[in-house]
Amino acid sequence: MTSTIDPQTTAVHTPRAFEPQRRTPGQAFLHAMRRIPAWITIALLLVVFIYPLFWMVINSLKSNADFLSNPSYALPAEWHWENYVIAWETGNLATTITNSLIVTIPSLVFIVLLGTAAGYALEILVFKGRGTILLVFLAGIMIPGQMIVLPLFNAFFKLGINNSYLPMILIYTAAGLPLTVFMMATYFRAIPREIFEAATIDGASMTRSFFAIGFPMMRNAVITVAIVQFFLIWNDLLIALIFGGKRSLNTIQVGLLNFSGEYGAINYGPLFAAICITTFGILILYLFLNQRIMKGLAAGAVKG
Repeated sequence: MTSTIDPQTTAVHTPRAFEPQRRTPGQAFLHAMRRIPAWITIALLLVVFIYPLFWMVINSLKSNADFLSNPSYALPAEWHWENYVIAWETGNLATTITNSLIVTIPSLVFIVLLGTAAGYALEILVFKGRGTILLVFLAGIMIPGQMIVLPLFNAFFKLGINNSYLPMILIYTAAGLPLTVFMMATYFRAIPREIFEAATIDGASMTRSFFAIGFPMMRNAVITVAIVQFFLIWNDLLIALIFGGKRSLNTIQVGLLNFSGEYGAINYGPLFAAICITTFGILILYLFLNQRIMKGLAAGAVKG
């Protein structure tokens, strides 16, 4: 049996049918006018975010006399590129950046591993009291770090581990776990539990399910949490100033205090140069991992 197509009922598509409809001059003008508020908003946001960076860069190239006698938004009278060399040497940036990495990287490893494992246990495993345990972790977010500095200092002093990297690593790990556990539990909630149940039926242990299934599926979330915690640890001054007693243990934020001279005199050009070096390094890292962070935040926003 053959079927025939009635030519009278067949739609004929010509190239002209797919041509976009052209706007009249009046419609184009109205369309452009509607977009002006969006353009103004974008321009204001660019000024808000870019101007502080521009202000910091131009002031890093000024002499002290130029900075104090002229408006801070004015261009340098003379461009002092040597401020960056002075900043690197005076701030001892090579040592302070290395110290920051020595403290930050182990802290991030512990935070990510322990926080992800705790989130896995609290959301995937079924046991009595897991809700209470999650609330205990959340309570840690509400404890100000300044309240426990003195007891921790006394405890570390009695243990004899002061003037080392270990106290800072332990404190940063403990301070970062509550937020990390909460975020990881939220991310694991978006993963169907049936995936882990199927792995258990196939003979996978709890540990293997975590490392072979759970952790790889949380890759974007792990990167997001790691970046958030990296910024918190890298920018910390209080803990590093109190527990990194020796000058050789100074982190980058403590090293910036070296630009304050006798009687509080500050060499502003090298100070801003040092801030530029640290800020733009972190900014480049953020721009490089921006898409990963957005994917991780989107994954955490999905309700399982």
